[in-house]
Amino acid sequence: MNKNFITFCFFALALTIAGCSDTKTPAKESATAETASTETTATTNTAVAESEKSADNASAGSATAPQVEGTKTITLSNGASVTWIQDNTGNKLNPRSLFSDASDSLYNSLNMPDGIPASVSTFLVKVDGKYILFDAGLGAFGGQLMNRLAALGVNADSIGLVYLTHFHVDHISGLVAKDDAGNDAKAFKNAAVYAGKVEYDAWMNDIPKNDLQKNIMALYKDSLHLFAFGDTLPHGVLAMDAVGHTPGHTAFQLANLLIVGDLMHGYALQKDHPEINSNYDMDKPKSAESRKRIMQYARDSKLLMAGMHLPPPGFVE
Repeated sequence: MNKNFITFCFFALALTIAGCSDTKTPAKESATAETASTETTATTNTAVAESEKSADNASAGSATAPQVEGTKTITLSNGASVTWIQDNTGNKLNPRSLFSDASDSLYNSLNMPDGIPASVSTFLVKVDGKYILFDAGLGAFGGQLMNRLAALGVNADSIGLVYLTHFHVDHISGLVAKDDAGNDAKAFKNAAVYAGKVEYDAWMNDIPKNDLQKNIMALYKDSLHLFAFGDTLPHGVLAMDAVGHTPGHTAFQLANLLIVGDLMHGYALQKDHPEINSNYDMDKPKSAESRKRIMQYARDSKLLMAGMHLPPPGFVE
């Protein structure tokens, strides 16, 4: 890690789509064109309608604290609180071009010509008096996590655990901050970081363009813990196989909450058609299988789903 890391990060940003890592986009896609199409601040009637619908669906909990802009806090069945934190600025619409698996007729039936409402999100859980952060967001690439934690009255130093769903840029870049000397430093200096071993091994050994991932993992090497699918992590969090989006993509269950990571990039489309992938999914057949299986599990178990790209406020039943 050195002072050149932030230079590399901004070079990597030019290769990302809508705050996602370069590896999320097939070679045939144009990162520049797709970034321009996804990063819109226009508010459409369909975007508002879908966002309001998802808010209505999040009825499994009730607000427990005054709301900060870009956040929503609810209480889980075990008494823990979970706060959705919107990490992106403005409104986010994922374009039709992101869902090449969908036919024109299917997509047009949504009546969302400007794109499907989405977000870049993280989730903060307070359980047993401790703070757990699920994913760390965009960081230097426009992330609002630190500002919103401060507005919530939560100091980054009080975060004791960070659980990672996967290693794409918009999920791990927020782990890095700058110290007073301008050097790369831990954004959460007191946190133990938990990552799936399958995901870790794939990024460290097999996936190209992985310098950012390697540098961040090296920064946290003294507080990094690798888990296997099926492991129960501190505070009763269950790590679940959700592979397909990435080789070790992980969902997490805590009480009646199921954090599904990047299982869905277009909820309005994929909630009824889980067979439809986004072009970000690295293994589409596995991604579709995981989406069908986990969504059915959530329905059968009456779980509240929280997703990193669900429309605001990030919760759906």
